[in-house]
Amino acid sequence: MFAGFRILRDVLAYRLRKLEMANLAAAMSIAVVLRLAPLDVVWRTLFAFGLNVLVYLNNDYIDVSLDMQSTGKDVAKTRFLHEHLGAALAVQWGIAGVLVAAAVAYDIGLLAPLVFGGGVCVWYSAYLKRRPYLDVVAMMVWGVAMPACGFPWQSHLGWCMAFELGLFSGVFEAIQVMRDADEDAIEGVRTTGVVLGKARTLTLARVLMVACSAFAALVLHPVAGLLSALALVVPFSPDKVATYWTRVKLIYGATWLFVCTWLFFSGHGTAAAHSAGLLWKI
Repeated sequence: MFAGFRILRDVLAYRLRKLEMANLAAAMSIAVVLRLAPLDVVWRTLFAFGLNVLVYLNNDYIDVSLDMQSTGKDVAKTRFLHEHLGAALAVQWGIAGVLVAAAVAYDIGLLAPLVFGGGVCVWYSAYLKRRPYLDVVAMMVWGVAMPACGFPWQSHLGWCMAFELGLFSGVFEAIQVMRDADEDAIEGVRTTGVVLGKARTLTLARVLMVACSAFAALVLHPVAGLLSALALVVPFSPDKVATYWTRVKLIYGATWLFVCTWLFFSGHGTAAAHSAGLLWKI
């Protein structure tokens, strides 16, 4: 039991330090935008938190052998996990059981992010992140499914917001595999960045950026489309991909903030929030 608690503590501390639970904030923001009841927001946030802990623990569990050979990981955390794999597996089954029970008891629709968000993450960690093209697609599915904790499955507006986040995730993954392409190639790992090379992976990222802007303008709000389009003019340097990634994230963060602010106040104090897309109003 002590080992299980320490593993959970280490996973949380490491992921929070690396700011790798952005989908949790996304789920909360959708819940707030849709003006769900405060208790509903709390329950959905707790479910999203538990799902994040599960998928990140599973990722560490699957990658522990590789992480033991890496100099860029938390050595003490990785060694302890490697020495207590049985406890790590038991914790994962325990969290999964609690999440299933919570979904059945509270909102059966929460099984969708659990199955598709959690499932694609497990599949990604074990297989897809080493498969070109599928790595990007998997993260787009993840980007839609994980924030889906934040709204009832019947909410059309919630799904539209989540779909925009999925497009953002596709851009982020394309930039990430481009950033890691040289290291992955040396290790013999075939990702999209390795197969396409940096130039063509950048083209893929920009195609996805166009999709982000088009969807935002057509479905959410034209200003959101314009803000999102700023990512297309961020200067790119092959030796500063991390900086490029950060700047794109800032632009999409500002876009999301605008979308949430507009939708929250578009209901004029009621729960009837609505989008103002050029072609569709949700």
